[in-house]
Amino acid sequence: MSNEDIASEALLEFLNAAEAGIVAAKRVIAEAKGIKETSGVREETFTCLKFENQQGARLGEYGVAHKTANLPDKFSPAYGILRKNNATIKERFRDTNFVYSYWLYGEDKIYRKKLKPS
Repeated sequence: MSNEDIASEALLEFLNAAEAGIVAAKRVIAEAKGIKETSGVREETFTCLKFENQQGARLGEYGVAHKTANLPDKFSPAYGILRKNNATIKERFRDTNFVYSYWLYGEDKIYRKKLKPS
């Protein structure tokens, strides 16, 4: 890997972390002021990933996106947003217009499950 590639990858990681931090800060400020605000993250950040459909006894149908099966410039921003927002199976990341909820579990994997219509 060349020095230019390493520098580009480091810059991309930094910018992804900064973006996720800004999104989280906006959410905290909005909650503190009692404002119901969207996250500002577009679901396309996640839907552009390649998900493998899975079936679980407790979860039912869900999808898993593996880092190795996706382009780094697509996977890294999505992973960074979920990591900064502490997205877990119990506290999933979603927004008002999202079709899916998203969370992290394990190393370099993003999970999603279709939301029930409200």
